[in-house]
Amino acid sequence: MNAGERQQFEEFMTSRWPGLVRLAFGLTGDRWLAEDLAQTALVNAYASWWRVHRADDPDAYVRRILINASKSRWRRSRVAEQHVEPPAEVPDPAADPATTIGERSALLKALGALPPRQRAVVVLRYWEDLSDAQAAALLGCSASTVRSQAARALAKLRASGALAEHNAGDGAPRRQAGGPR
Repeated sequence: MNAGERQQFEEFMTSRWPGLVRLAFGLTGDRWLAEDLAQTALVNAYASWWRVHRADDPDAYVRRILINASKSRWRRSRVAEQHVEPPAEVPDPAADPATTIGERSALLKALGALPPRQRAVVVLRYWEDLSDAQAAALLGCSASTVRSQAARALAKLRASGALAEHNAGDGAPRRQAGGPR
């Protein structure tokens, strides 16, 4: 990689870091793992930068790398690691969609209970604000699969005990469970 390409990658990396961490945080619910996944995605992008920067949409290319890394991590760890509930107070890795710690904790708990594919669909559609077609391209499935997975995920979130307990706790009106924005 020559100096010009290295400079181009450094600018790309610096500008995309917060968004990649935010996406990974939505997928994992863990700030430190989110930063590890974002770093892994950027390392892989650096290794094949000649291919990434020539892609029609380099951002989508790197998001796809991150999602694949998250899937691989989940497959490797589902036997070895035990899922633990996120802490009551989760540090803010970047601009957080929830306005209070309580809402954020309840939402992360409910998201953590979703299967990985449904969680990825919810994060891509509602946190990253991607269309069905864009999310489908990143996940390697059809737009109708994204819509059906989103519908199932939203139904689970609406029925979630974590969100129901939080919403019943203070009587304040809340947003729809599937729309963290």
